Amino acid sequence: MRIYIMRHGEAHTFAASDAERPLTERGQVQSLHMAVQLAHQLPDGIESVWVSPYLRAQQTWAAMAEYLPTPKQLLTVDEITPYGDAEDVATYLKAVITVERPDSVLLVSHLPLVGYLTAELVPGLQPPMFITSSIAAIEFDPETGDAELLWHANPEG
Repeated sequence: MRIYIMRHGEAHTFAASDAERPLTERGQVQSLHMAVQLAHQLPDGIESVWVSPYLRAQQTWAAMAEYLPTPKQLLTVDEITPYGDAEDVATYLKAVITVERPDSVLLVSHLPLVGYLTAELVPGLQPPMFITSSIAAIEFDPETGDAELLWHANPEG
């Protein structure tokens, strides 16, 4: 099964709180670009989507949803905010995957969690850098727990 870990699109620097920072116009475009790129990889779409409750992550998914088939499950997950615990999120994700057996899961989250979570899922991997709207694809075997980083793409190329 595939796990896709995505950092939200570029966001404005200032807002009433970090959670309320909206996407910039560039962030919207980045998100659309990545949705098109992902759509080519996944003709059947993504089965489960987990999105941080922060505005910029919600807006990233909203922009992408226009170009991807509707997922079977769309969840707002409080634990995947910028300072969520990668080990806890990985444990929870693996438990859900083991029980529900989705073909694919997309998480739309933030730095630094996205890098640490990728490294937590793929043993021996150093946390990769995620520019805004970049996505890492991981092949994960729920039977063995083995995982492999397949690719890491960004909207610039």
